[in-house]
Amino acid sequence: MRCTSNFFYFILFFKGGRKRHEFKNSFGGIGAQSQLTSGEDLHKHVRLAIAEKGLRCEEYDVSLPLSEHNEPWFMRLNPAGEVPVLVHNDKVICDPTQIMDYLEDNFSYEGTPRLVPEESSRYYLRVQHYRELLDSLPMDAYTHGCILHPEITADSHIPAYAAASIRTQIGNTQTELAKLAEQNPELKDAYIAKQRRLKSKLFDHDNMKYLKKLLDELESVMDQVETELQRRAEETPEEGKPAWLCGDFFSIADVSLAVTLHRLKFLGLSRRYWGNGSRVNVETYYERVVERPAFRRVLGHVNNILISAVLPVAFRVARKNAPVIVGTTLLVGVLGGATYLVFLYMKKRLSLFS
Repeated sequence: MRCTSNFFYFILFFKGGRKRHEFKNSFGGIGAQSQLTSGEDLHKHVRLAIAEKGLRCEEYDVSLPLSEHNEPWFMRLNPAGEVPVLVHNDKVICDPTQIMDYLEDNFSYEGTPRLVPEESSRYYLRVQHYRELLDSLPMDAYTHGCILHPEITADSHIPAYAAASIRTQIGNTQTELAKLAEQNPELKDAYIAKQRRLKSKLFDHDNMKYLKKLLDELESVMDQVETELQRRAEETPEEGKPAWLCGDFFSIADVSLAVTLHRLKFLGLSRRYWGNGSRVNVETYYERVVERPAFRRVLGHVNNILISAVLPVAFRVARKNAPVIVGTTLLVGVLGGATYLVFLYMKKRLSLFS
């Protein structure tokens, strides 16, 4: 897995696990120009699960800022217009939970770690409980609520311009979906349904009372996680290896928790939920999990907008628009300009915190 972009989901075409199985998958990312898609964080679950299992796959980037997830070819692949999507032989799977279950059922052989214990294991119900609990969190509501109401955050990685631009961007997206519905009659129902979902979510996520209720409910979930991690600490011998959420093994529940904590950190909510010393076990867990090789490979730069968003989009635009005749020269020029803009952006961001 090579792409760590917060702006690009991809289609995973699985070319081979350790025994060379063929499969493909699509992912994307949200960054500051976030689209209101329910899969915006669950795609990271899939990527991290693949990396933890050591599987190899072919990736196809789908750029959300460039609205590639709304293009007819993608809507035909997944009428919901959301990522990720997995293609393996003749199978097309669009639900992130189903994708991860499919990977476990078909790519758990000798030498490949299992992320879900066998049903007969005493750990199975515990892993499933925390997986379902964490995956049910309304992460899209947290994300857009924090963008629209930055006053509730602290040390957020969200650029200052995001709150001012997101309403305009979503309005443009609604117009774009209506236009695409007219241009593609066979996909009209899918485009209209997506437009309605977008409008409904924006209304809910901009409601401060609703957002406060969700964030208060998250306190309870984090309390459960803190208690569970404390149990693991008490079960671990003094000189033993620290355990993970559900036992002495890294499970699909840890994938969910790792991605959840990383997103909360990006949004500027870590201080509220563990950075103030109120949940020491959660804080220690996060410090450990970000050092895992798979995590660093897949999500290491996701919270860095410059690396995960600005440059990948600049590369994408340059590749799309550079004429073949002047290809290399123009590409270098565009990327040079993009790099300079990134430098100015970084300088401006740093000045805000100085």
